[in-house]
Amino acid sequence: MNDLITVQDLSVAFDGHEVVHDVSFSLRPGTCLGIVGESGSGKSVTARSLLGLNGPRAQVSASTLDVGTDVLTASPEELRRLRGRRIGYVLQDALVSLDPLRTVGAEIAEPLRVHGIPRSQRPGRVQELLASVSVPEPELRARQLPSELSGGLRQRALIAAALALDPEVLIADEPTTALDVTVQAQILELLEENLAAGRAIILISHDLAVVERLADQVLVMHDGRVVEEGATDRVLSAPQHPYTRRLLAAIPSAASRGGRLSDLPPAPIAARPAQRDPSSGPVLAAESLGKSYRGPDRTLRQVVEDVSFTLDAGETLGIVGESGSGKSTTAWMALALTDPTSGRVTLDGEPWTGIPERRRRSRRRRIAVVQQDPLSSFDPRWTVGRTITDALPASQPEAGRAERVADLLRAVGLDPSFASRHPLTLSGGQRQRAAIARAIATDPEVLVLDEPVSALDVSVQAQVLDLLADLQQALGTAYLFISHDLGVIHHVSDRVLVMQDGRIVESGTADEVLHAPRHPYTQQLVAALPRPELEEIA
Repeated sequence: MNDLITVQDLSVAFDGHEVVHDVSFSLRPGTCLGIVGESGSGKSVTARSLLGLNGPRAQVSASTLDVGTDVLTASPEELRRLRGRRIGYVLQDALVSLDPLRTVGAEIAEPLRVHGIPRSQRPGRVQELLASVSVPEPELRARQLPSELSGGLRQRALIAAALALDPEVLIADEPTTALDVTVQAQILELLEENLAAGRAIILISHDLAVVERLADQVLVMHDGRVVEEGATDRVLSAPQHPYTRRLLAAIPSAASRGGRLSDLPPAPIAARPAQRDPSSGPVLAAESLGKSYRGPDRTLRQVVEDVSFTLDAGETLGIVGESGSGKSTTAWMALALTDPTSGRVTLDGEPWTGIPERRRRSRRRRIAVVQQDPLSSFDPRWTVGRTITDALPASQPEAGRAERVADLLRAVGLDPSFASRHPLTLSGGQRQRAAIARAIATDPEVLVLDEPVSALDVSVQAQVLDLLADLQQALGTAYLFISHDLGVIHHVSDRVLVMQDGRIVESGTADEVLHAPRHPYTQQLVAALPRPELEEIA
Protein backbone atom coordinates (compact mmCIF):
# COMPACT_ATOMS: atom_id res chain seq x y z
CA MET A 1 0.00 0.00 0.00
CA ASN A 2 1.16 3.51 -0.78
CA ASP A 3 1.59 5.97 2.04
CA LEU A 4 -1.18 8.57 2.26
CA ILE A 5 1.10 10.95 4.16
CA THR A 6 4.88 11.18 4.21
CA VAL A 7 6.65 13.66 6.48
CA GLN A 8 10.41 13.95 6.73
CA ASP A 9 12.37 16.46 8.83
CA LEU A 10 9.43 18.76 9.50
CA SER A 11 10.35 21.90 11.46
CA VAL A 12 8.06 24.80 12.33
CA ALA A 13 9.04 28.16 13.79
CA PHE A 14 7.05 31.25 14.79
CA ASP A 15 8.88 34.57 14.52
CA GLY A 16 12.18 32.70 14.49
CA HIS A 17 11.38 30.54 17.54
CA GLU A 18 11.36 26.87 16.56
CA VAL A 19 8.53 24.87 18.17
CA VAL A 20 8.73 21.66 16.09
CA HIS A 21 12.10 20.11 15.26
CA ASP A 22 12.83 17.44 12.63
CA VAL A 23 9.65 15.37 12.93
CA SER A 24 9.26 12.42 10.52
CA PHE A 25 6.50 9.83 10.05
CA SER A 26 4.33 8.15 7.41
CA LEU A 27 0.74 6.95 7.38
CA ARG A 28 -0.90 4.12 5.42
CA PRO A 29 -4.60 3.42 4.76
CA GLY A 30 -6.43 1.73 7.63
CA THR A 31 -3.79 2.59 10.23
CA CYS A 32 -3.73 4.99 13.16
CA LEU A 33 -0.77 7.07 14.29
CA GLY A 34 -0.97 8.36 17.85
CA ILE A 35 0.87 11.56 18.81
CA VAL A 36 1.20 12.10 22.57
CA GLY A 37 2.90 14.63 24.80
CA GLU A 38 2.24 17.55 27.10
CA SER A 39 0.58 20.81 26.11
CA GLY A 40 3.14 22.82 24.15
CA SER A 41 4.99 19.74 22.91
CA GLY A 42 4.17 20.53 19.26
CA LYS A 43 1.45 17.90 18.61
CA SER A 44 -1.21 20.19 17.16
CA VAL A 45 1.32 22.38 15.30
CA THR A 46 2.60 19.22 13.60
CA ALA A 47 -0.93 18.23 12.57
CA ARG A 48 -1.86 21.71 11.32
CA SER A 49 1.27 21.73 9.18
CA LEU A 50 -0.25 18.95 7.06
CA LEU A 51 -3.02 21.32 6.00
CA GLY A 52 -1.10 24.59 5.88
CA LEU A 53 -3.06 25.91 8.85
CA ASN A 54 -0.29 27.33 11.03
CA GLY A 55 -0.89 30.88 9.86
CA PRO A 56 1.19 33.57 8.17
CA ARG A 57 3.69 33.87 11.07
CA ALA A 58 4.77 30.24 10.71
CA GLN A 59 7.99 29.29 8.97
CA VAL A 60 7.60 25.66 7.84
CA SER A 61 10.43 23.58 6.37
CA ALA A 62 10.76 19.88 5.56
CA SER A 63 12.60 17.48 3.28
CA THR A 64 9.20 16.01 2.45
CA LEU A 65 5.71 17.18 3.38
CA ASP A 66 3.57 15.08 1.05
CA VAL A 67 -0.14 14.55 1.75
CA GLY A 68 -1.03 13.74 -1.84
CA THR A 69 0.00 17.31 -2.53
CA ASP A 70 3.33 18.93 -1.69
CA VAL A 71 2.16 21.25 1.07
CA LEU A 72 5.29 23.42 0.87
CA THR A 73 4.70 24.35 -2.78
CA ALA A 74 0.89 24.16 -2.91
CA SER A 75 -1.07 27.31 -3.70
CA PRO A 76 -3.77 28.55 -1.30
CA GLU A 77 -6.41 27.23 -3.69
CA GLU A 78 -4.78 23.77 -3.77
CA LEU A 79 -4.68 23.71 0.04
CA ARG A 80 -8.36 24.65 0.24
CA ARG A 81 -9.22 21.71 -2.06
CA LEU A 82 -7.10 19.45 0.16
CA ARG A 83 -8.87 20.41 3.39
CA GLY A 84 -11.97 18.35 3.99
CA ARG A 85 -11.80 16.44 0.71
CA ARG A 86 -8.57 14.50 1.32
CA ILE A 87 -7.97 15.25 5.00
CA GLY A 88 -10.71 15.86 7.56
CA TYR A 89 -9.90 17.64 10.83
CA VAL A 90 -11.79 17.02 14.08
CA LEU A 91 -11.03 19.96 16.36
CA GLN A 92 -10.48 19.56 20.07
CA ASP A 93 -13.28 21.39 21.86
CA ALA A 94 -16.72 20.78 20.44
CA LEU A 95 -18.22 23.47 22.65
CA VAL A 96 -16.17 26.28 21.09
CA SER A 97 -15.37 24.72 17.70
CA LEU A 98 -19.00 24.80 16.57
CA ASP A 99 -20.49 28.19 15.74
CA PRO A 100 -22.99 28.89 18.56
CA LEU A 101 -25.14 30.99 16.22
CA ARG A 102 -25.53 28.39 13.48
CA THR A 103 -27.49 25.17 13.55
CA VAL A 104 -25.59 21.90 13.59
CA GLY A 105 -26.88 21.17 10.11
CA ALA A 106 -25.54 24.46 8.73
CA GLU A 107 -22.16 23.74 10.31
CA ILE A 108 -21.92 20.29 8.72
CA ALA A 109 -23.16 21.63 5.38
CA GLU A 110 -20.38 24.24 5.25
CA PRO A 111 -17.68 21.97 3.73
CA LEU A 112 -20.28 20.68 1.26
CA ARG A 113 -21.01 24.27 0.19
CA VAL A 114 -17.33 25.22 -0.06
CA HIS A 115 -16.60 22.19 -2.25
CA GLY A 116 -19.47 22.80 -4.62
CA ILE A 117 -22.06 20.23 -3.56
CA PRO A 118 -25.45 21.45 -4.93
CA ARG A 119 -27.73 23.08 -2.37
CA SER A 120 -30.51 20.57 -3.03
CA GLN A 121 -28.27 17.65 -2.01
CA ARG A 122 -26.93 19.14 1.21
CA PRO A 123 -29.82 18.52 3.67
CA GLY A 124 -30.00 14.83 2.80
CA ARG A 125 -26.23 14.46 3.05
CA VAL A 126 -26.18 16.23 6.44
CA GLN A 127 -28.79 13.83 7.83
CA GLU A 128 -26.93 10.88 6.33
CA LEU A 129 -23.70 12.04 8.01
CA LEU A 130 -25.36 12.54 11.39
CA ALA A 131 -26.89 9.07 11.15
CA SER A 132 -23.49 7.60 10.20
CA VAL A 133 -22.00 8.84 13.49
CA SER A 134 -24.99 7.45 15.45
CA VAL A 135 -26.67 10.76 16.25
CA PRO A 136 -30.31 9.94 17.12
CA GLU A 137 -33.08 11.81 15.29
CA PRO A 138 -30.70 13.36 12.74
CA GLU A 139 -33.39 15.52 11.12
CA LEU A 140 -34.19 17.13 14.48
CA ARG A 141 -30.55 17.47 15.54
CA ALA A 142 -29.64 19.18 12.28
CA ARG A 143 -32.08 21.98 13.19
CA GLN A 144 -30.69 22.46 16.69
CA LEU A 145 -27.99 24.82 17.93
CA PRO A 146 -24.81 23.34 19.49
CA SER A 147 -25.92 24.56 22.93
CA GLU A 148 -28.95 22.27 22.68
CA LEU A 149 -26.79 19.14 22.30
CA SER A 150 -24.83 17.18 24.91
CA GLY A 151 -21.04 17.09 24.78
CA GLY A 152 -21.06 13.68 23.14
CA LEU A 153 -23.52 14.76 20.44
CA ARG A 154 -21.51 17.92 19.74
CA GLN A 155 -18.36 15.81 19.34
CA ARG A 156 -20.20 13.49 16.95
CA ALA A 157 -21.37 16.53 14.95
CA LEU A 158 -17.74 17.67 14.62
CA ILE A 159 -16.76 14.22 13.36
CA ALA A 160 -19.67 14.27 10.91
CA ALA A 161 -18.45 17.62 9.53
CA ALA A 162 -14.92 16.24 9.16
CA LEU A 163 -16.28 13.20 7.27
CA ALA A 164 -18.59 15.23 5.03
CA LEU A 165 -16.45 14.83 1.90
CA ASP A 166 -15.36 11.25 2.66
CA PRO A 167 -11.66 12.07 3.24
CA GLU A 168 -8.96 9.41 3.17
CA VAL A 169 -7.33 10.75 6.36
CA LEU A 170 -8.92 11.95 9.58
CA ILE A 171 -6.96 14.09 12.05
CA ALA A 172 -8.59 13.80 15.48
CA ASP A 173 -7.18 16.39 17.90
CA GLU A 174 -8.12 15.38 21.48
CA PRO A 175 -11.48 13.98 20.30
CA THR A 176 -12.44 12.58 23.73
CA THR A 177 -11.18 15.33 26.07
CA ALA A 178 -13.72 16.12 28.82
CA LEU A 179 -16.16 13.41 27.65
CA ASP A 180 -17.48 10.97 30.22
CA VAL A 181 -16.29 7.38 29.98
CA THR A 182 -19.35 5.93 28.21
CA VAL A 183 -19.57 8.72 25.61
CA GLN A 184 -15.81 8.39 25.13
CA ALA A 185 -16.28 4.68 24.43
CA GLN A 186 -18.91 5.51 21.78
CA ILE A 187 -16.57 7.99 20.06
CA LEU A 188 -13.72 5.46 20.10
CA GLU A 189 -16.00 2.82 18.54
CA LEU A 190 -16.88 5.31 15.82
CA LEU A 191 -13.19 5.98 15.10
CA GLU A 192 -12.51 2.22 15.04
CA GLU A 193 -15.25 1.83 12.43
CA ASN A 194 -13.50 4.43 10.27
CA LEU A 195 -10.23 2.52 10.55
CA ALA A 196 -11.97 -0.71 9.59
CA ALA A 197 -13.38 1.06 6.52
CA GLY A 198 -9.81 1.85 5.38
CA ARG A 199 -9.59 5.46 6.52
CA ALA A 200 -6.29 6.47 8.16
CA ILE A 201 -6.30 8.42 11.42
CA ILE A 202 -3.84 10.71 13.15
CA LEU A 203 -4.90 10.72 16.80
CA ILE A 204 -3.60 13.53 19.01
CA SER A 205 -4.26 12.85 22.67
CA HIS A 206 -2.86 13.20 26.16
CA ASP A 207 -4.89 10.13 27.20
CA LEU A 208 -2.50 7.20 26.84
CA ALA A 209 -5.29 4.66 27.33
CA VAL A 210 -7.15 6.07 24.33
CA VAL A 211 -3.96 6.00 22.26
CA GLU A 212 -3.28 2.38 23.23
CA ARG A 213 -6.75 1.33 22.11
CA LEU A 214 -6.65 2.95 18.67
CA ALA A 215 -3.08 3.53 17.52
CA ASP A 216 -0.81 1.12 15.64
CA GLN A 217 2.21 3.42 15.96
CA VAL A 218 2.91 6.20 18.42
CA LEU A 219 5.13 9.28 18.48
CA VAL A 220 5.99 10.74 21.88
CA MET A 221 6.76 14.47 21.59
CA HIS A 222 8.50 16.69 24.12
CA ASP A 223 9.57 20.29 23.53
CA GLY A 224 8.81 19.95 19.82
CA ARG A 225 10.92 16.83 19.28
CA VAL A 226 10.04 13.15 18.89
CA VAL A 227 11.76 11.52 21.87
CA GLU A 228 10.36 8.02 21.30
CA GLU A 229 8.48 6.23 18.54
CA GLY A 230 7.46 2.76 17.53
CA ALA A 231 4.69 0.19 17.80
CA THR A 232 2.16 1.31 20.41
CA ASP A 233 2.34 -1.90 22.47
CA ARG A 234 6.11 -1.64 22.75
CA VAL A 235 6.29 2.07 23.54
CA LEU A 236 3.56 2.00 26.21
CA SER A 237 4.49 -1.33 27.81
CA ALA A 238 8.29 -0.95 27.74
CA PRO A 239 9.10 2.75 27.30
CA GLN A 240 12.77 3.56 26.74
CA HIS A 241 12.84 7.33 27.17
CA PRO A 242 12.61 8.88 30.67
CA TYR A 243 9.94 11.31 29.46
CA THR A 244 7.67 8.48 28.26
CA ARG A 245 8.17 6.68 31.56
CA ARG A 246 7.26 9.89 33.38
CA LEU A 247 4.04 10.24 31.38
CA LEU A 248 3.02 6.69 32.25
CA ALA A 249 3.89 7.16 35.92
CA ALA A 250 1.64 10.24 36.04
CA ILE A 251 -1.54 8.28 35.26
CA PRO A 252 -3.73 8.26 38.40
CA SER A 253 -5.10 4.91 39.54
CA ALA A 254 -5.89 2.80 42.58
CA ALA A 255 -2.22 1.82 42.74
CA SER A 256 -1.14 5.48 42.95
CA ARG A 257 -3.35 6.37 45.92
CA GLY A 258 -1.37 7.83 48.78
CA GLY A 259 1.62 8.54 46.54
CA ARG A 260 2.76 11.40 44.34
CA LEU A 261 2.13 11.41 40.62
CA SER A 262 4.64 14.14 39.67
CA ASP A 263 8.29 14.69 40.49
CA LEU A 264 7.61 18.12 41.97
CA PRO A 265 8.27 18.57 45.71
CA PRO A 266 5.32 19.10 48.06
CA ALA A 267 3.85 22.60 47.97
CA PRO A 268 5.09 24.95 50.74
CA ILE A 269 1.83 25.25 52.70
CA ALA A 270 1.67 26.17 56.36
CA ALA A 271 -0.50 23.70 58.30
CA ARG A 272 -3.80 25.07 59.55
CA PRO A 273 -4.87 24.41 63.14
CA ALA A 274 -8.00 22.29 63.42
CA GLN A 275 -11.01 24.58 63.03
CA ARG A 276 -13.65 22.22 64.38
CA ASP A 277 -14.13 19.23 66.63
CA PRO A 278 -14.24 16.07 64.45
CA SER A 279 -16.91 14.64 66.77
CA SER A 280 -19.26 17.50 65.90
CA GLY A 281 -20.51 15.66 62.83
CA PRO A 282 -20.07 16.12 59.08
CA VAL A 283 -18.97 19.47 57.76
CA LEU A 284 -21.44 19.15 54.84
CA ALA A 285 -24.59 17.04 54.62
CA ALA A 286 -27.23 16.62 51.91
CA GLU A 287 -30.60 15.16 52.83
CA SER A 288 -32.95 13.81 50.15
CA LEU A 289 -32.02 16.46 47.58
CA GLY A 290 -34.26 16.85 44.58
CA LYS A 291 -34.19 19.34 41.72
CA SER A 292 -36.59 19.79 38.83
CA TYR A 293 -36.74 22.32 36.01
CA ARG A 294 -39.58 23.30 33.73
CA GLY A 295 -38.39 23.22 30.13
CA PRO A 296 -39.42 25.45 27.19
CA ASP A 297 -42.30 23.06 26.50
CA ARG A 298 -43.46 23.59 30.12
CA THR A 299 -42.73 19.95 30.94
CA LEU A 300 -41.29 19.41 34.41
CA ARG A 301 -38.02 17.48 34.27
CA GLN A 302 -36.55 15.88 37.38
CA VAL A 303 -32.74 16.16 37.16
CA VAL A 304 -31.83 15.16 40.73
CA GLU A 305 -33.91 12.89 42.93
CA ASP A 306 -33.46 11.75 46.55
CA VAL A 307 -29.69 12.37 46.78
CA SER A 308 -28.20 12.14 50.28
CA PHE A 309 -24.59 12.16 51.44
CA THR A 310 -22.29 13.42 54.19
CA LEU A 311 -18.78 14.86 53.98
CA ASP A 312 -16.42 14.87 56.95
CA ALA A 313 -13.57 17.29 57.55
CA GLY A 314 -10.45 16.32 55.59
CA GLU A 315 -12.35 13.69 53.57
CA THR A 316 -12.71 13.40 49.79
CA LEU A 317 -16.05 12.26 48.41
CA GLY A 318 -15.96 11.47 44.70
CA ILE A 319 -19.05 11.72 42.47
CA VAL A 320 -19.01 9.95 39.10
CA GLY A 321 -21.55 9.48 36.32
CA GLU A 322 -22.27 10.32 32.70
CA SER A 323 -23.06 13.79 31.39
CA GLY A 324 -26.60 14.60 32.48
CA SER A 325 -26.49 12.31 35.51
CA GLY A 326 -26.99 15.23 37.91
CA LYS A 327 -23.43 15.53 39.25
CA SER A 328 -22.97 19.25 38.63
CA THR A 329 -26.53 20.11 39.70
CA THR A 330 -25.84 18.32 42.97
CA ALA A 331 -22.63 20.32 43.37
CA TRP A 332 -24.46 23.59 42.68
CA MET A 333 -26.99 22.74 45.38
CA ALA A 334 -24.14 21.90 47.77
CA LEU A 335 -22.73 25.37 47.05
CA ALA A 336 -26.20 26.91 47.56
CA LEU A 337 -25.90 28.48 44.11
CA THR A 338 -29.17 26.82 43.20
CA ASP A 339 -31.91 25.90 45.67
CA PRO A 340 -33.19 22.32 45.79
CA THR A 341 -36.80 21.66 44.89
CA SER A 342 -36.90 19.25 47.81
CA GLY A 343 -34.54 18.26 50.62
CA ARG A 344 -31.85 20.42 52.16
CA VAL A 345 -28.11 20.94 52.65
CA THR A 346 -26.50 21.74 56.01
CA LEU A 347 -23.06 23.28 56.50
CA ASP A 348 -21.46 22.67 59.90
CA GLY A 349 -24.84 21.41 61.09
CA GLU A 350 -26.64 24.65 60.25
CA PRO A 351 -29.14 25.20 57.40
CA TRP A 352 -27.36 26.13 54.17
CA THR A 353 -30.15 25.88 51.59
CA GLY A 354 -33.72 27.11 51.88
CA ILE A 355 -32.67 30.30 53.66
CA PRO A 356 -32.22 33.88 52.39
CA GLU A 357 -28.82 34.67 50.88
CA ARG A 358 -28.24 37.41 53.46
CA ARG A 359 -28.19 34.71 56.16
CA ARG A 360 -25.65 32.70 54.15
CA ARG A 361 -23.37 35.58 53.27
CA SER A 362 -21.25 35.53 56.43
CA ARG A 363 -20.62 31.78 55.96
CA ARG A 364 -19.86 31.84 52.23
CA ARG A 365 -16.12 31.80 52.97
CA ARG A 366 -16.47 28.26 54.43
CA ILE A 367 -17.19 26.65 51.06
CA ALA A 368 -15.52 27.37 47.71
CA VAL A 369 -15.43 25.97 44.19
CA VAL A 370 -12.84 25.14 41.52
CA GLN A 371 -14.50 24.83 38.11
CA GLN A 372 -13.57 22.80 35.06
CA ASP A 373 -12.56 25.75 32.87
CA PRO A 374 -10.82 28.49 34.88
CA LEU A 375 -10.46 30.69 31.79
CA SER A 376 -14.25 30.99 31.55
CA SER A 377 -14.56 31.68 35.28
CA PHE A 378 -11.94 34.47 35.30
CA ASP A 379 -12.54 38.02 34.16
CA PRO A 380 -10.02 38.27 31.27
CA ARG A 381 -9.54 42.00 31.99
CA TRP A 382 -8.38 41.37 35.55
CA THR A 383 -4.91 40.30 36.57
CA VAL A 384 -4.47 37.11 38.58
CA GLY A 385 -3.62 39.26 41.60
CA ARG A 386 -6.83 41.26 41.35
CA THR A 387 -8.88 38.08 40.93
CA ILE A 388 -7.41 36.53 44.08
CA THR A 389 -7.64 39.81 46.02
CA ASP A 390 -11.31 40.02 45.16
CA ALA A 391 -11.83 36.66 46.92
CA LEU A 392 -10.09 37.70 50.16
CA PRO A 393 -12.37 38.18 53.16
CA ALA A 394 -13.30 41.73 54.06
CA SER A 395 -11.50 41.27 57.38
CA GLN A 396 -8.15 41.01 55.57
CA PRO A 397 -6.25 44.26 56.26
CA GLU A 398 -5.62 46.32 53.14
CA ALA A 399 -1.92 46.63 53.91
CA GLY A 400 -1.42 42.87 54.01
CA ARG A 401 -3.41 41.92 50.94
CA ALA A 402 -0.53 41.92 48.45
CA GLU A 403 1.54 39.67 50.72
CA ARG A 404 -1.45 37.36 51.25
CA VAL A 405 -1.84 37.04 47.47
CA ALA A 406 1.88 36.27 47.17
CA ASP A 407 1.58 33.59 49.88
CA LEU A 408 -1.38 32.00 48.10
CA LEU A 409 0.49 31.93 44.79
CA ARG A 410 3.50 30.31 46.46
CA ALA A 411 1.20 27.76 48.09
CA VAL A 412 -0.04 26.59 44.67
CA GLY A 413 3.43 26.52 43.14
CA LEU A 414 3.34 29.85 41.28
CA ASP A 415 5.83 32.67 41.64
CA PRO A 416 4.35 35.85 43.18
CA SER A 417 5.14 37.64 39.90
CA PHE A 418 2.11 35.83 38.42
CA ALA A 419 -0.04 38.34 40.28
CA SER A 420 0.57 40.83 37.45
CA ARG A 421 -0.32 38.35 34.68
CA HIS A 422 -3.65 38.08 32.87
CA PRO A 423 -5.46 34.71 32.48
CA LEU A 424 -4.91 34.55 28.71
CA THR A 425 -1.12 34.64 29.21
CA LEU A 426 -1.15 31.54 31.44
CA SER A 427 -1.03 27.88 30.45
CA GLY A 428 -3.93 25.58 31.36
CA GLY A 429 -2.09 24.22 34.38
CA GLN A 430 -1.08 27.68 35.58
CA ARG A 431 -4.68 28.91 35.27
CA GLN A 432 -5.95 25.96 37.29
CA ARG A 433 -3.37 26.67 40.00
CA ALA A 434 -4.50 30.30 40.07
CA ALA A 435 -8.11 29.11 40.35
CA ILE A 436 -7.16 26.96 43.34
CA ALA A 437 -5.36 29.93 44.92
CA ARG A 438 -8.53 31.98 44.54
CA ALA A 439 -10.63 29.15 46.02
CA ILE A 440 -8.50 28.76 49.16
CA ALA A 441 -8.18 32.52 49.71
CA THR A 442 -11.02 32.42 52.26
CA ASP A 443 -9.55 29.39 54.08
CA PRO A 444 -12.63 27.24 53.30
CA GLU A 445 -13.61 24.08 55.14
CA VAL A 446 -15.12 22.56 51.96
CA LEU A 447 -13.85 22.73 48.40
CA VAL A 448 -16.16 21.64 45.58
CA LEU A 449 -14.06 20.53 42.59
CA ASP A 450 -16.09 20.19 39.38
CA GLU A 451 -13.96 18.32 36.79
CA PRO A 452 -10.86 20.29 37.86
CA VAL A 453 -8.36 18.28 35.78
CA SER A 454 -10.42 16.94 32.85
CA ALA A 455 -8.94 19.31 30.27
CA LEU A 456 -5.32 19.03 31.44
CA ASP A 457 -2.65 16.82 29.93
CA VAL A 458 -1.48 13.90 32.04
CA SER A 459 1.66 15.48 33.54
CA VAL A 460 -0.04 18.80 34.41
CA GLN A 461 -2.99 16.82 35.79
CA ALA A 462 -0.54 14.94 38.02
CA GLN A 463 0.90 18.20 39.35
CA VAL A 464 -2.56 19.61 40.14
CA LEU A 465 -3.67 16.39 41.87
CA ASP A 466 -0.48 16.41 43.97
CA LEU A 467 -1.13 20.04 44.85
CA LEU A 468 -4.68 19.25 45.97
CA ALA A 469 -3.36 16.40 48.15
CA ASP A 470 -0.77 18.73 49.72
CA LEU A 471 -3.44 21.35 50.43
CA GLN A 472 -5.77 18.82 52.01
CA GLN A 473 -3.06 17.40 54.23
CA ALA A 474 -1.97 20.85 55.44
CA LEU A 475 -5.37 22.53 55.71
CA GLY A 476 -7.72 19.65 56.48
CA THR A 477 -10.11 20.81 53.75
CA ALA A 478 -12.94 18.47 52.75
CA TYR A 479 -13.28 17.86 49.00
CA LEU A 480 -16.44 17.14 47.02
CA PHE A 481 -14.71 15.91 43.85
CA ILE A 482 -16.68 15.50 40.61
CA SER A 483 -15.07 13.70 37.68
CA HIS A 484 -15.87 11.36 34.81
CA ASP A 485 -12.36 9.86 35.07
CA LEU A 486 -12.45 6.71 37.20
CA GLY A 487 -8.68 6.71 37.57
CA VAL A 488 -8.72 10.22 39.01
CA ILE A 489 -11.64 9.38 41.30
CA HIS A 490 -9.94 6.25 42.64
CA HIS A 491 -6.68 8.13 43.21
CA VAL A 492 -8.22 10.97 45.22
CA SER A 493 -11.37 9.61 46.88
CA ASP A 494 -12.06 8.06 50.24
CA ARG A 495 -15.67 7.32 49.31
CA VAL A 496 -17.50 7.35 45.98
CA LEU A 497 -21.08 8.05 44.84
CA VAL A 498 -22.20 6.82 41.42
CA MET A 499 -25.05 8.82 39.85
CA GLN A 500 -27.33 7.86 36.99
CA ASP A 501 -30.36 9.82 35.78
CA GLY A 502 -30.25 12.06 38.84
CA ARG A 503 -30.15 9.28 41.44
CA ILE A 504 -27.39 7.61 43.47
CA VAL A 505 -27.22 4.01 42.26
CA GLU A 506 -24.16 2.93 44.25
CA SER A 507 -22.02 4.24 47.08
CA GLY A 508 -19.21 3.03 49.32
CA THR A 509 -15.46 3.24 49.72
CA ALA A 510 -13.45 3.82 46.55
CA ASP A 511 -12.18 0.23 46.60
CA GLU A 512 -15.64 -1.24 47.21
CA VAL A 513 -17.32 0.70 44.41
CA LEU A 514 -14.56 0.59 41.79
CA HIS A 515 -12.93 -2.78 42.45
CA ALA A 516 -16.16 -4.73 42.88
CA PRO A 517 -19.07 -2.72 41.43
CA ARG A 518 -22.47 -4.17 42.26
CA HIS A 519 -24.84 -2.03 40.19
CA PRO A 520 -25.07 -2.75 36.42
CA TYR A 521 -24.50 0.92 35.63
CA THR A 522 -21.27 1.07 37.64
CA GLN A 523 -20.18 -2.15 35.95
CA GLN A 524 -20.92 -0.49 32.61
CA LEU A 525 -18.75 2.53 33.52
CA VAL A 526 -15.85 0.29 34.48
CA ALA A 527 -16.28 -1.83 31.35
CA ALA A 528 -16.20 1.32 29.19
CA LEU A 529 -12.62 2.11 30.21
CA PRO A 530 -10.64 2.31 26.96
CA ARG A 531 -7.93 -0.10 28.12
CA PRO A 532 -8.76 -3.38 29.91
CA GLU A 533 -5.46 -3.33 31.79
CA LEU A 534 -6.51 -0.02 33.33
CA GLU A 535 -9.28 -1.81 35.21
CA GLU A 536 -6.69 -2.01 37.96
CA ILE A 537 -7.71 1.65 38.28
CA ALA A 538 -11.16 0.59 39.30
